[in-house]
Amino acid sequence: MTDTVDKIPASSVPPEQIKAIPVRHYGRWVAGVLVIAVLALIVLAFSNANINYSIIPDYLTDATILSGVWHTLYISVLAMLLGLVLGVILAVMRMSSNPVTSTVSWLYIWFFRGTPVLVQLLLWYNIALVFPVLNLGFYKDEMNQVMTPFLAALLGLGLNEAAYMSEIVRAGIQSVDLGQTEASHALGMTQGKTLRRVILPQAMRVIVPPTGNEFINMLKTSSLAYAVQFNETIKAATDISSTSLAVVEMYFVASIWYLILTSIFSVFQYYLERRYARGSSRTLPPTPLQRLKKNLRLFGSFRRPEVAR
Repeated sequence: MTDTVDKIPASSVPPEQIKAIPVRHYGRWVAGVLVIAVLALIVLAFSNANINYSIIPDYLTDATILSGVWHTLYISVLAMLLGLVLGVILAVMRMSSNPVTSTVSWLYIWFFRGTPVLVQLLLWYNIALVFPVLNLGFYKDEMNQVMTPFLAALLGLGLNEAAYMSEIVRAGIQSVDLGQTEASHALGMTQGKTLRRVILPQAMRVIVPPTGNEFINMLKTSSLAYAVQFNETIKAATDISSTSLAVVEMYFVASIWYLILTSIFSVFQYYLERRYARGSSRTLPPTPLQRLKKNLRLFGSFRRPEVAR
């Protein structure tokens, strides 16, 4: 007589529940411990250093420091505007079929990208040694009176930035399909109108991200204007340190203000990039708050390993 168990098909027997064991990434934990140890050593070293940290909060709102921060922001915005406007002109000249304008644009970019910003600032500041008098026909004055520290900083930073912005704008223009230009010309639009209404609006999604990076870099590069006696953040901090003898503390104050400025403009840059990404990507990149929530959920999932059923 056949046993009843033998009559039950094997396929109807439920499989045994599988207990999934998550993979242990021991290397990640070791790397994390090493990084924390290095950070702890750095904090310990600076805590035992001969630095008077108590005066740093007081000088953050000092009138001289605030004036220097304002001048840093002021010269950075103006130099960036000068570089952006001139960069667009140079990019159009570089892409022109006219060999004279394209060559002049290439030489400009070659010179200003190939020489240090500090040297350019010093050349503008000491240009009176070469041209003692500025004579434009309708205006004549001594160069020392014309080339102030502000004008030397503006020209040195703005003209140098124009060389980099021209390459950014040129890359953005070339990213637009050539058929857009041909279609615009077929509709009777001129070259200038095509550039303003068709090419540049589409090129903005390529131009905006590196332009934001360039402005943040400009905020830090403006510290070189200290060499031409322009009253920006570093010069203000140095002037205070010369009387208070708190040299390192003043550099900490200047660094904190640079971090504040770059952090604020980094947030603006992120949301501006997110706006221009609406027409080129199906899903927008997450906001900082959304990214923080996602990381917290991932951290929670690591602490609670799931068991597969």
